[in-house]
Amino acid sequence: MVSAALLAVMAVFAFLNVLTRYFVHYSFAFTEEIEVALLVWITMLGAAAGFRRCVHLGFNFLSSKIPPAGRRFLLVISSLLTISCFGVLLRYSLIQIQDELMLAVTTESLDIPQWIYTLALTVGSLLVIFRVVEMTVNKLRGKGD
Repeated sequence: MVSAALLAVMAVFAFLNVLTRYFVHYSFAFTEEIEVALLVWITMLGAAAGFRRCVHLGFNFLSSKIPPAGRRFLLVISSLLTISCFGVLLRYSLIQIQDELMLAVTTESLDIPQWIYTLALTVGSLLVIFRVVEMTVNKLRGKGD
């Protein structure tokens, strides 16, 4: 629901930008800044939702050829790798937010503190890690696909 609302806002901004470029020959530069920020939010929320619903693409050829104990092992390994990847993203997003706060970095068009946009990476990484753990536990208990 949130992603759909963000996508609708992005579509309206893009449409208004096209209209103003066509009729007035100028663009709303600030809309591009907002669209990029919202795209990061949509990406991170979509990744977390995908793990919650177990709809991410997977390579099943090997796991379908091995016994259930091996599948559980592969599940745990792949989950740990995913958590590690998003853990690194989380760590560096926190470092970036700290730097942006310390340097008082603002966006070019709207003069908004940059850390507000970077927060999407932090929140998204936390959500993905939570959903991966949840999905892994559910599958190991036999509740998942």
